[in-house]
Amino acid sequence: MRVTKRTNIAMRVLMFCAANPGRLVTKHEIAQVCNASENHLAQIINHLAQQGYLHTQRGRNGGLELGRPATEIRIGDVFRLLEAPVPLAECFADRDNTCPLTKACRLRLALTDAANAFYATLDPLTLDALVCDNVDLMRILAPTETCDSIKAQAALAEVGNAG
Repeated sequence: MRVTKRTNIAMRVLMFCAANPGRLVTKHEIAQVCNASENHLAQIINHLAQQGYLHTQRGRNGGLELGRPATEIRIGDVFRLLEAPVPLAECFADRDNTCPLTKACRLRLALTDAANAFYATLDPLTLDALVCDNVDLMRILAPTETCDSIKAQAALAEVGNAG
């Protein structure tokens, strides 16, 4: 399997936001640190915001932040959202499938099993697990933040959800 550039950049955006809790981050900041074009980021940010993964605020003091706690963002769900439109092989495409073997192909079954195993590996993984206690990543994404601030944001969200 190969992860699309779109999913790769989306994960960078989510990790950057998770590493910088409690403040709005800008597309420009993310572009600089994560080596991505602002135009490409804009499309991905919009898509993630539509799905509730990000909250965006327009205007002079605008920016973006996670739309839900990092503890509630499952990596498998994010990958499914972004990779689902891309067929694993031609025979998985609803349109443009010219393979005459599709109905009898055992390779297709094996590829389906492989994709399911891929997602099964990502499903238990949450965004906070990628960021928290990852000192090297935090040095890149948020040199002044600590995992304690990420955990505190998650705790505040839980208190807000309980009330």
